[in-house]
Amino acid sequence: MADRRGLLLIISSPSGAGKSTLSRRLRAWDPTIRFSVSATTRPPRPGEVDGQDYLFVSRESFEAMVARGEMLEHAEVFGNLYGSPKAPVIAAMEQGIDTLFDIDWQGGQQIRNSELGRDVVSVFVLPPSMAELERRLRARGQDSDEVIRARMEKSMAEISHWAEYDYVLINDDLEATETRLRAIVTAERLRRERRPGLSDFVRRLNAEFAAGTGRGDGAGAKGPNGPKGQTGKLDLAGDHAARKGQTGKGEYG
Repeated sequence: MADRRGLLLIISSPSGAGKSTLSRRLRAWDPTIRFSVSATTRPPRPGEVDGQDYLFVSRESFEAMVARGEMLEHAEVFGNLYGSPKAPVIAAMEQGIDTLFDIDWQGGQQIRNSELGRDVVSVFVLPPSMAELERRLRARGQDSDEVIRARMEKSMAEISHWAEYDYVLINDDLEATETRLRAIVTAERLRRERRPGLSDFVRRLNAEFAAGTGRGDGAGAKGPNGPKGQTGKLDLAGDHAARKGQTGKGEYG
């Protein structure tokens, strides 16, 4: 069994705010993070590899996958269907491998509302200003003025969903933003509820303590129950109480 459940890491932003660059840098920092390969009904573009860039399928096959509940999220964009297959994500999670999704707010919303939502960590990336966002789009040299105007208009609709995310980063400095993103991933991996083996580990500590003292009643402590009524045993009850009172993301193990 893996030491922890894998994360579903969602990074969203308006076009030009830096989510794709941050996603690449995050995977360079930790190559074990897998990138979710989307399925699509659009034809491959020159240089794209099936199974690596996208899973290219027919509309009939795609719709059948949706009907069978095999998609975590899906949407139609400019007449083509796009979606994230569920099976590879679940397999990665069970092995303790994190999956990165570079998707928009709609896809993120669907995944958060799915049965895997408790494993989601979502990050929204904001530009430092709208003027800087437009400058970055123009600096790409890929789009016409008309396309850039359309992207800028769409960006405000996307930004309006920032409060739905767990974390929000303002990408005013790429190096600093990357450092913050790494910190988020590191901390989320260490959350108690993501580590199903901790309860067994504490039980082993209790057993070790009992074996070392000859009995598990806290004989080495002052008084029959130790200071302030403690038994000397490590507290598993507190872990169970924390689980019982938890209303957010779930517990495993």
